[in-house]
Amino acid sequence: MPNVTKPNELKRALGNPGRRPIPQPKEYVEGGYIEPMRDLQEAGNQLWEAAMKTGEQWIARNSDTQLLLLTCEQMDRRAVLTQLWRSNPADKNLLMRLAEIEKQITANLSLLGFTPTDRSRLGLAEIKAKSKLQELMEKNG
Repeated sequence: MPNVTKPNELKRALGNPGRRPIPQPKEYVEGGYIEPMRDLQEAGNQLWEAAMKTGEQWIARNSDTQLLLLTCEQMDRRAVLTQLWRSNPADKNLLMRLAEIEKQITANLSLLGFTPTDRSRLGLAEIKAKSKLQELMEKNG
């Protein structure tokens, strides 16, 4: 099993014992809200709104919005499949289609930088919580 890359925040929190250079977090300019180019249902609209709020620092308005729109449409399809499956939980075909679309949504969200690992690769995620040792050092220092 290959070694999993540690996020930059974790390396900073551990004190960088390997002394390898760690990229500093990048500053991004806010892009502003963009309306979806096609009509979305409730689940897709919720994802679009959340992505525009939380991903405004790194979502490229001229290129990433197409992938985001596709992902929102997948969320709408997921909502329909979920309702159909709830009305007939014995239907294995529906369950397999639901599992497949969930994999696709997860992959797309990862491509858009909505997982901690992907945000750390973009230099965006930072650990906010202080360890007990850091708190004591600040009190004493």
